Amino acid sequence: MRVGISGTHGTGKTTLAEALCARLPGHVAPDEPYYLLEEEGYQFGFPPSPEDYRALLARSLRSLGSPPLLPAVVFDRTPLDYLAYLAATGMDPSDEADAAALRPVLASLDLLVITLITAETERVLPAAEMPGLRSQMNDALLELVYDDPLNAWGDLPVLELSGSLDGRLDTVLAALDRSRHPRLPEPPNVSRRVPGVPR
Repeated sequence: MRVGISGTHGTGKTTLAEALCARLPGHVAPDEPYYLLEEEGYQFGFPPSPEDYRALLARSLRSLGSPPLLPAVVFDRTPLDYLAYLAATGMDPSDEADAAALRPVLASLDLLVITLITAETERVLPAAEMPGLRSQMNDALLELVYDDPLNAWGDLPVLELSGSLDGRLDTVLAALDRSRHPRLPEPPNVSRRVPGVPR
């Protein structure tokens, strides 16, 4: 399975990606684009600038779309993260990405998982930097995913995690099982988007 995990910083994406790889035979979690760019010599500002987010978006597109497309990958961040950060800094996502480039990359995913800011993430996880940007990105990501202003990911199955942190792994595994066996019931405390149906 090819799974993408998106969410603002400090919501447990990396922990979830590692847990999924430990449970899904043969799956790997490549480094996220920030670390890949750092290894390539890119120097980020603090806070990151719109140009930094554009570089991350381009690197994320390359990571997800590089042939051959590996069939067993859990991506810690997707291009939608960087579009959401751009939106949170005042940019228009429709001006920041090429739908023709996004469409095949996102279509290669079997599931997009969104890790949200919840009361439990704020109580349990370490305090994150740039809390204002973090909150704005969280909201921008949800709006972006469900509105699909570029008409580039409307058929992508989305699993929005709003339940217990301890239950996240099992919730995602159950969603992946349902993608193989669509008649299995939905678990509680999960918002799952049905393509074409408004949120």
